[in-house]
Amino acid sequence: MIEIVSTPPFSSVQDLGRDGYRRLGIVRGGVMDRLAMVTANLLVGNQPTAAGLEIEMPPVRIRFHQAMRVAVTGAYCEVSLDGVRLAPWWSFPVQPGQLLNIVPGRSGMRCYLAFSGEGIDVPVVLGSRATHLRVGFGGFEGRALQAGDRLHTCQPQVTGRDPGPFGVAPAPRIVSAACHPTALPGELVLRVIPAAEYALFSDESQARFFSAGWKVTSSSNRQGARLEGDPLQIRQKTEMRSHGIATGVIQVPPSGLPMIQLADANSAGGYPKMGVVIEADLWRLAQARPGTVLKFARTTPAEAQSAQAELDKYLRDIQWLVENRQRLGSPLENIT
Repeated sequence: MIEIVSTPPFSSVQDLGRDGYRRLGIVRGGVMDRLAMVTANLLVGNQPTAAGLEIEMPPVRIRFHQAMRVAVTGAYCEVSLDGVRLAPWWSFPVQPGQLLNIVPGRSGMRCYLAFSGEGIDVPVVLGSRATHLRVGFGGFEGRALQAGDRLHTCQPQVTGRDPGPFGVAPAPRIVSAACHPTALPGELVLRVIPAAEYALFSDESQARFFSAGWKVTSSSNRQGARLEGDPLQIRQKTEMRSHGIATGVIQVPPSGLPMIQLADANSAGGYPKMGVVIEADLWRLAQARPGTVLKFARTTPAEAQSAQAELDKYLRDIQWLVENRQRLGSPLENIT
């Protein structure tokens, strides 16, 4: 069992979300940074779909009431166990009574915690243990976590010799980032495929969308990233019926300021779509703090598939290394 000693407002139990219910108006939801959550699960020996914790802008403190293995990935935070500092993207054993402390670090928005024993044990709702915070179902009582909450894992912990702490090279250091000819240090480049209504926007707006910087505003959340910049202009006023939308879609409301649909976005909407951020880049957007400047690089479906293949290889390499860590006889840091 784990106990939440202190937590920021939007910490929640999450897994990879609910697939197959969008036609009923229920979005996928789940973790914002899927790559970080899957990595954390692999590092503790869980299935990729196991439920863990998503912590938005720590600090958070967690006390353990039984022995288990824990992994922390995602944002570069300062992580310590009973005051002893731990490396980023690290897997480590814990004992009853120990206290894990996580405070914000130099970059990133969300950190992810996985727990051995196939993750957090909360009811499965529509095939997932994920919390839908906006609607209020799933997860732990359908709400964000609070101080004093106690959570169990799905399976009893296995006793025996523990291989000790180990880690992997964080994804931002390994996975190739997209390029943009005018991107400055600290700006985030996201690959975008033009969407159905792209041609409705003026030539100038089309060009500026892919050349200008767009700032993530403080009103962004799990539902969507709202951007600040010079408004985009449509060629003529267009009435549209509401239609299905998916995570990553970039809609442009009457204000002309783009908004990117994220994990808890609506399942349908009627605003014109400028483009869609490819799935392989959404984990980077999940870590963008308010004030981050985004730049969009035009890409193709084939290039999006190649980018996803690189992520898949990163995860396969981690799984192989975790399964063979005792034979390797050394920590996994810098091996990936």
